[in-house]
Amino acid sequence: MRFLVLPLLLFTVQSVLAQQDSIPSQKEMDSLQFQGEDSLLLRSRDTISMDSTKRLRKGDKPKGVKSKEKDSIGIGDYKIVSYQRDTTLFDTTLTIRKEYKYNYLRKDDFELMPFANMGQPYNKLGRSFTKTTYYPNIGAAAKHQGYFEKEDVDYYSVPTPMTELMFKTTMEQGQYLDALLTFNISRRFNASIAYNGFRSLGKYRYEEAQDGKFRATFNYITENGQYGIRGHIAAQEMKSEESGGLLDKIQFEDDLPDFQDRAKIDLLYTNANTRILGKRYFLDQQYKLINQKKDSTDNDPTTLSIGHEFSYESRIYDFEQTSQNDAFGEDPFVTPIEDRARLKTMFNKGKVEFVNKTLGRLSGNISLYNYNYFFNSILITDTETIDNQLKGEEISIGGTYSNTIGAFHLEGNVDYTVSGELTGNNFDAVAKYRLNKNNLVTGALHISSRMPDFNYLLYQSDYRNFNWQNNDAFEKIQTQGISFGLDSDLFGFLEAEYSIVDNYTYFASTAANDEEIESSQETAFVNPFQESGTINHLKVKYQKEFKYRKWSLMNTVMYQEVAQDNQVLNLPQVVTRNTLYFSSDIFKKAMFIQTGVTFKYFTSYNMDAYNPLLGEFYIQNKEELGGYPLLDVFINAKVKQTRIYLKAEHLNSMFSEPNYYSAPNYPYRDFVIRFGLVWNFFS
Repeated sequence: MRFLVLPLLLFTVQSVLAQQDSIPSQKEMDSLQFQGEDSLLLRSRDTISMDSTKRLRKGDKPKGVKSKEKDSIGIGDYKIVSYQRDTTLFDTTLTIRKEYKYNYLRKDDFELMPFANMGQPYNKLGRSFTKTTYYPNIGAAAKHQGYFEKEDVDYYSVPTPMTELMFKTTMEQGQYLDALLTFNISRRFNASIAYNGFRSLGKYRYEEAQDGKFRATFNYITENGQYGIRGHIAAQEMKSEESGGLLDKIQFEDDLPDFQDRAKIDLLYTNANTRILGKRYFLDQQYKLINQKKDSTDNDPTTLSIGHEFSYESRIYDFEQTSQNDAFGEDPFVTPIEDRARLKTMFNKGKVEFVNKTLGRLSGNISLYNYNYFFNSILITDTETIDNQLKGEEISIGGTYSNTIGAFHLEGNVDYTVSGELTGNNFDAVAKYRLNKNNLVTGALHISSRMPDFNYLLYQSDYRNFNWQNNDAFEKIQTQGISFGLDSDLFGFLEAEYSIVDNYTYFASTAANDEEIESSQETAFVNPFQESGTINHLKVKYQKEFKYRKWSLMNTVMYQEVAQDNQVLNLPQVVTRNTLYFSSDIFKKAMFIQTGVTFKYFTSYNMDAYNPLLGEFYIQNKEELGGYPLLDVFINAKVKQTRIYLKAEHLNSMFSEPNYYSAPNYPYRDFVIRFGLVWNFFS
């Protein structure tokens, strides 16, 4: 792929120079008011609202649009619709929040600590217990950061075809590409094709990673709006080499000249690989039994509709090792090691929804969830028998409600399981009150109950010490949380969340002997445990940007406190990120630039360790890591619809002590310069 870099850059520059003034200037875009929501409490400042009379092109007739309508097409007509049916608009601006999201995940990773290579796990610097899925996942949570769940797939409504290309260099011998093409076959039928893939060799000898993730979507609505259908197909494969980290930390920490080339550092093993393979089919349709038409006096007509949602997904997690390694045990059942966990799920939900401008939006639903989590064979030993399968179905009922009365907005969601062993209940309530156009207050409540992920309940491995069955021994995780938010143009954004968790489930290691030995040499048997005591977690997050002329200072600070009987949840107490940057138009306003420096720091704590066999992080209380700064310098530019990114990452590693780790035994990346771009093209 490295031979494609130069042609891609030449093609991009040529395309950018050839484009007309089809999109409003950066100054026009930045002056518009942001709207929409990124999360439960935070308004998205990357979503813009724009007068639809802003012309997309001048003099060109978009396909499928009549001549008299061509001048009314604006960027406000290019819409992104989420799984929850929230609508946002395409945004071609260059902002500091775009800088934060220009990464492998394409989202702000403030509460995450990445590993050295792209596509590897992210350690968690922050936790939120109020945003969990209702059903358990397959497990291998550390390997699923870049996986597209059904809630992550977007749908589109566009008047003309639109293309978005994201390119970025990786750590060594590879590139990252995220390509999207969305188009309308007719006025009411929209479709999209997207592919996300990369390959990165990495700086260390055995850490190559690569992804290939394909998505295709469609959505259709009849002319009278009475029937609508949407769906997607997703096929994903994520592969990486696993080394177990450093064999001897002295080679890294002593900063010897012989090991400046990281490929010369000895690793724990160089013969293991992991893979995640997922395929999903999703369909969602809705039919309005009562569909009043809008008129001049009723902009919110009363409707009564029925709907059906269907999804089928198969997922595989593989761990393979060509020969035995003492890090996982001395006496495996067989070699080579070929562990494979499979999960097949089918979900059906029928719902009835009533909408009225006075009563709001009210819906009721009934869901059927079939699951089959399994391994190849039953394991029979001298002491126990471990099944090879967890199979069953969950039947639940639920409902949602939302309404806006003046400046007050209320949302609610409830799910209750009437039959099944995996889930219990889920309740979310959100209340928002707009004090004025510049201040919004939000409060939320969360209550949930469900079993932990499947790999906590049942797991089989060719290594003897990684086999267990806990589906009868473990109880449901009980979570209660309350949160508060203030979004103010003057005071900034403040979010506070307090959670109480019972039956918290985690992975922990037990050494092969009772001697205190270094984690890099430890023979660790990682097993799941459930905490009998209650965990109290408080998180307060504050964000504020200060501006003076062309200079800006963006600050994000997070404080966390954990109260627990046993030390099973480890998090840094303080995480901060501060970005000082300069913004200006240059070259007679032909280019807009932002350049600056980002400082990130988190206090030292017992950082979770990583186990590649399970693809999970596990707690360790022997070693504190952190307490070091991360300094990045960036120069970003925008030319028409093209955003160009250049960053020098972890600049301070060139002159600081090599004590920076992403997890015990896994160093964070050294200084690297990376380049990339995001290009939007509207046909």
